[in-house]
Amino acid sequence: MPLYFYILLVSLVVPLLITVFKVDLFKDWKNFILSTSIIAGVFLVWDAIFTSQGVWGFNHDYCLGLFIFKMPIEEWLFFFVIPFCSLFAHYAFFHNFPNIQLKNKTALLITIVLIILSAILIITNFSKAYTAVNFLFLLTTLLLGLFFKLELLQQFYISFLIILIPFFIVNGILTGTMIGTPIVWYNDLENLGVRLHTIPVEDIGYAFTMLFGNLMIFETLTNKKTLENVSLS
Repeated sequence: MPLYFYILLVSLVVPLLITVFKVDLFKDWKNFILSTSIIAGVFLVWDAIFTSQGVWGFNHDYCLGLFIFKMPIEEWLFFFVIPFCSLFAHYAFFHNFPNIQLKNKTALLITIVLIILSAILIITNFSKAYTAVNFLFLLTTLLLGLFFKLELLQQFYISFLIILIPFFIVNGILTGTMIGTPIVWYNDLENLGVRLHTIPVEDIGYAFTMLFGNLMIFETLTNKKTLENVSLS
């Protein structure tokens, strides 16, 4: 049974049905496709390398059967479906609660703490592929946010907590919650071995990097387009 595909399909249907939010994300669909494609390209290269090295892998019984670079087609779709659902949740929340955000000093403090923590984990776990690469990507993303998109971090730290709810459901099923055998398996020799039920703790940093990286690029492209329109008017 292609359970992986069904999980993505349900994930995609939910935000499309919640029209009550009236979040017009589609007007910037070109920017969304571009930002998502850039991030997906980076993550798919990372994914392909780790799959070939046995850092993680996939249970073929839960996939449609179409594989590209040893990765099921569902894994390729993952990097487009999940960012869409997550950005929808982000914009839907701030569409309804536009004035909610962390104070500048609070966001700055959280970012600095996460940067230091990421650096420590990289140094102390350099031999563990998933841990080291994951936190290196997270560290890079946080530094970019700190210097160029701190105001966006003031919002995203809040929306990410909301996004983590469906994240734990989807990623939990993918890693074996409720189904016994995981759809995506991990070699614990290449990570910290710390799991939130069935989810490797590194996956939270993975999700943050993928989603905030996407959001940074999307916002940059959208703001650039707005400035161009203003200058032409």
